[in-house]
Amino acid sequence: MEKIRVLVANRPRLMRELVLATISDQPDIEIMGEIKDESEIAHVVAESHPDFVIIALDRPDERPAICDELLAQHPQTKILALAPERNSSIFFWSVIDIRSAQIESSEEGILNAIRGKARLMAH
Repeated sequence: MEKIRVLVANRPRLMRELVLATISDQPDIEIMGEIKDESEIAHVVAESHPDFVIIALDRPDERPAICDELLAQHPQTKILALAPERNSSIFFWSVIDIRSAQIESSEEGILNAIRGKARLMAH
């Protein structure tokens, strides 16, 4: 069985320790590391390619800025943001959505599609 690779990057230290204590003895989870400095998250994720990154959730009503950067660069990575003091957790992931549409096979149809004016009939 392939293990789920997790990188723990949330703060403060006590929260990291609680997360590590919760997941460290799970047989299907491999802790790839612990990041103490948030400025290192993107670099470590790029080097280690974890399945999950656990980060701090500062504001439950706002997606952490690092999520956009990580998911754009590493769409296969999932992010779990935790804010225990507010009893709040959010799971972020990206989905590749490929769509197609029939367009009129004419000069006008091609130009309209390029300009985003085509009447799309999704498939």
